[in-house]
Amino acid sequence: MVEILKSRHHFLDLVQVAFILTDAHSKILYTNRYTERLFGYSREEMAGGRIRILFLEEDLTFFLPNIIYLTLYKNGFEGEALLRQKNGTKIFVHLYTTTFKEEGEVFISFSFQEIQRLKKLERERLEMERWASLGMMVEEIAHQIRNPIVSIGGYTIRLLKTLSASPKGKSYLHQILQETKRLETMIQRVEEYVLIPKPTFQKERIQEVVETVLQTFSKEAAEKRLSINLETRALEGEGDLFIDKDLIAKALLHILKNSIEAVARKPMGKKGRFVKVSLFGDGGNIGVSISDKGEGISKKYLGRIFEPFFSTRPDQVGLGLTFAKRVVEDQGGSIRVESRLRRGTTITLTFPKDRRRKLRREQIFPEAVGKTID
Repeated sequence: MVEILKSRHHFLDLVQVAFILTDAHSKILYTNRYTERLFGYSREEMAGGRIRILFLEEDLTFFLPNIIYLTLYKNGFEGEALLRQKNGTKIFVHLYTTTFKEEGEVFISFSFQEIQRLKKLERERLEMERWASLGMMVEEIAHQIRNPIVSIGGYTIRLLKTLSASPKGKSYLHQILQETKRLETMIQRVEEYVLIPKPTFQKERIQEVVETVLQTFSKEAAEKRLSINLETRALEGEGDLFIDKDLIAKALLHILKNSIEAVARKPMGKKGRFVKVSLFGDGGNIGVSISDKGEGISKKYLGRIFEPFFSTRPDQVGLGLTFAKRVVEDQGGSIRVESRLRRGTTITLTFPKDRRRKLRREQIFPEAVGKTID
């Protein structure tokens, strides 16, 4: 079989798919030219080696053995896989395997198609179609509105400096300045929400992400004479999970800002002038809970808090929680709010600890538990 493939290598080298032939023990017998291009190994380097050199170290215990098992004893494997090139770079491919017999000997064929770039382009296209019209509209509106706002604010400041207006007149001018700032903030919030980038997932330690966000509020908390307490006792292990830490940090910023403002409105000397941030892990999930003893939210409004521009405070834009919800759900998490009027509010974010498929996490055939592929 190997000699036949080698005799036809000119044809196989024209195929824009990486093709590898192994024996039943995953020993590499043949590779085509595109395999060299895709993975960076020469044919000579791969010949006689094991297919395992293309797989990530963490996938040698479950994922690769499962693929071999499905190929030898079921109908083969077809799906996506994250593999590695010779230089260590990870590459996303579509993998198809099959098995056949020739003169009593069993062979396994592996076909690889690079899909990382194609999937990226497809995701970007779908995302663009989803937000293109809205994004263009918002950007144009923001541009058209921002210029007049700047002019109004500038002229108002000049009037305050040059005119000897009455106290009442000055209060009007200050009100104009306040409203122009509110409009500018609203435009910024809308742009932030509409133009949320696609998440870039990395392995992060949730405690480090949260601590970075809390540092942002340390000065404000001291000025308002309130405290922010971090509780980590319910967090098992290192608290690692796959998220886009920058986007999650922004979501936490919005939530914490609401809690701090709610607590700051409590009179000095009253109990409950603190915000409690708790980290927890419950098996397959990791979560962040933010609690305050502020005024709370009535049942009448609790179901609307994630709606764009909804706020129980007229001076707020009402897009912070909307932003947080979209960011969390885009990253496979969930957000839950519990609140009682005059008792306080708790907002909980929960994320899956491991985003990998079951095929990569555990053995699917009991007889091979504890074994790895050579």
